[in-house]
This record gives sequence, structure tokens and C-alpha cells, in this order.
Amino acid sequence: MKLASLSSRFNDTVFTPYWQETVSARRDLPALTGAHRCDIAVIGAGFTGLWSALKARERHPNARIIVLEARHLAEAASGRNGGFSAPSISHGVGNAAARWPDEAEALVRLGRQNLDDLEADLVTYGIKAEFERTGKVNVAATPWEAEGLHDMQATYARFGVEAKVLSGDELKRHLNSPRYPAGLYEPNYAYVNPARLVHGLAEACLRGGVSIHQDSPVSAITPDGDGVSLTTPRGALRAGKVVMATNADLPILRRLRPAIVPIFDYTIMTEPLSDAQLESIGWQGRYGVADCGNQFHYSRKTADNRILWGGYDAIYHRGSRRDAQLLNRAQSYARLEANFLEAFPSLSGVTFSHAWGGIIDTSARLTFFTGTALGGRLAYAMGFTGQGVTASRFAALTMLDLLDGEETERTQLRMSRKRPFPFPPEPLRGLAIKVAQSHLAREDLTGKRSMLLRLMDRAGIGFGS
Repeated sequence: MKLASLSSRFNDTVFTPYWQETVSARRDLPALTGAHRCDIAVIGAGFTGLWSALKARERHPNARIIVLEARHLAEAASGRNGGFSAPSISHGVGNAAARWPDEAEALVRLGRQNLDDLEADLVTYGIKAEFERTGKVNVAATPWEAEGLHDMQATYARFGVEAKVLSGDELKRHLNSPRYPAGLYEPNYAYVNPARLVHGLAEACLRGGVSIHQDSPVSAITPDGDGVSLTTPRGALRAGKVVMATNADLPILRRLRPAIVPIFDYTIMTEPLSDAQLESIGWQGRYGVADCGNQFHYSRKTADNRILWGGYDAIYHRGSRRDAQLLNRAQSYARLEANFLEAFPSLSGVTFSHAWGGIIDTSARLTFFTGTALGGRLAYAMGFTGQGVTASRFAALTMLDLLDGEETERTQLRMSRKRPFPFPPEPLRGLAIKVAQSHLAREDLTGKRSMLLRLMDRAGIGFGS
């Protein structure tokens, strides 16, 4: 496929996620057919759903657990992200401090512990997800962003999080780009191959006796005595308890639909780069890179030294459209190309091997939330806002706590149990998002936060990807 208006650097580009090509062995997981019963049903086989199934198996060794996936493994959001694995469940330390000051210390501690426990789980279950805890360099392009890095370091220090400001030659030894004169290195940041993580979690579930059915979208959820009935195109399932892990898809429960909006995010990836090419931009380590704007880029290396370059555009389509054809967008790929070349002019000769888009389940406060429905027989988690690679594991544990009727530190967090501010119906929804994005873009250009954004801050409302 060749998209119109793209440069010759995209002549041989594959417009599907690179990660899919790294998974060689794929299970044949048939659709659900006929009528079945189980103790725990999980809707969605992405990160959230598979962590839920795996952790449910640990808690309930004899339970019958069935996972229903609408597509195939790693085809949706969990297989389309950058694999950034944050030591955070709260969209970063700064977001925790600003929005939940009374529990920020707990949120930071739990986020760091969650990443440690995730790494331990990968070892325990033998999941080869290319996990590497190599740190992240946050880079600034303007004086006000550079000042923000010092504020970020001060906030990190309040919570005992290690970080170091970089400038001059020290920054150039991490990243030598004419666009970024300042940086902040945080060592406790990790990365995974997201498709391998999905398939690895699925294999661990299958080995534990969990059933997984692909091509089995759930079209209806109804109470059924002391259980819940789920309907799929060719089957029916009655479960005692249900985990709903649909994230960026249209929520099956209608009352949850105003809580998130689908935001499209895009990525381009270079061909494998030589040592000389990487040396020309000073990028010698395995750390990732992210810039500090509201419209931001995130970047990392793959195992074979391709550079993934994503973000900046955050596209909302009126009516909360989620059409598959929107997953490729020539305008966004061209903008990413231009910004990449501005950041790394010495790489002007590279070509892009892959380009793709994905959908982010964006909440109006940037973090996930959890809750229950149907008399406590169904638990849900959504609204990860681009930070779900690791937070999905924590959300899965929270949902299982709720279904088991356990009061834990996780279930008591205001961050996760309080529903976010709902997005208004159309046409106000599209207009509100467009206005918020324009104010965020203006702040990137001027360094000045508008009155509207300050009012949103006070109300606990945010917008991002």
C-alpha cells in the first residue's frame, strides 16, 4: 500500500505495526461457538484483559476462566503502542502531585512497585517481551520547557525519584540534536515489545488452563440470576463474574461511553540504523526519548536498532469514530517525518520501514479509572490515556479486588475509584476537544498557559494522549 502525498522515504513502507512481524509462533484460537459457562469471563485480550486472566488464575486455581477477544491477539491498541513501560500508574509523578496531592506519595510508590512486580512476573512466567529497564531522556526545545525540566526534577526529588538534568556536552552524549538544548534523564523507565508481551501473556494464560477465543466480540451483557450472560456472534457465555477490558473500543455499558474518547495516535519507524548513524545523533544507549511539549514526540530503539518516532498529532474524529481506515493518516505521517528530520538532520537519508496508527482511550483526567456494575458482578477499567502498558497490570489487580469484595490499598485510591469528568455529547464534544487542543498548541508556542487551561487544571480536567 502507498499513501498519497508521502515522500519517497515511504516508498517501501509497510503500513502495519512493526511489532506484529516479531511474533513468529501464533496460536490458533477459535471463536466461541455454542453455549458455555464459566466462573470468570474476561472481555478483551489486550494488556488489561490478559493480566486480569493471569492474576485471576493465581487467585483462583480451580476457576474456569474464559477470555473473549473481538479481533486477533495484538491487533488492537495493545499491539499498536510504543512499548513505553512507565514506573507510574498516575500518568507520571507530576500528574499525581497536581491532581491527587493527598495520595501522591502512595501513587508514586505503587507505580514503582508495579513496574518491579511486572518485571518479576515476566521472569516467573518466562515471557520474552524484550523487557529492558534502560531509562528515559526527557528533552526540551524551548526555554520554558527547559525551565519545566528543573521543576520536574524538583518534583521527582520530593518523592525520592532519581533524575538528572542534562545540558551541553553531557546532553550531547545522550542525544545530539539541534532541536533540544536541555534534557532530564530518569533511569527507572522500561520498554517492552508490546506484541510479544501480549502473546507471552496469552501463552501463560493458556498454560494455566485459561481459554481464549478470538473473533468473539461481545454484543450484549445482561444480568442472569446470580451471574451475567454474554452474547457473541456464534456463541453465548454465562459467567459468575466479568472483567470488562475493552479500553479504547466503544464501551458495551452505555453509561461509560461519555467517560472516554478515542484519540488516534501515529507512529513511523526507520529502517535499522548503523552504529555510525546512531553515533551521529549521540544516541548510544538503549534509553528512550520524549520531548516536553503538550504536542509531544516519543521515541525509542527496537531490538535491531530501528528508531520508533511517534506522537505529536492526537486526532479526534467527530462522533467518536473508531473506523479501521482511520488507522493510517498520510498527513500525520508527513508531519512526523518533518519533525524527525528537524530533530535529526544527519539522518536525512533514512527511509521508513513501517508506519501505523492506534487508538488511545483518553479520559478527561489522563489516568485510568475502575468501577463495578451489575450488582458488583462486573468490573471495568478504562481511560489509560496512553499510559496503559504497565498501569493495565495494576488496573487488573484492582478489578479483581473489586470482584472478590476485598478492600485493599488499590481499591481505596481516589484516583482509580472516582469517575472522570464526562465528555459532552456531540457537537459540543468535538468543539470542546478542538478548543482545548488549540490552547495546548498555543502554550507550546508561547510558554504561557491560558485562562481556560488554568480553569481546567482547577477543575481536575485535562486532555492529552
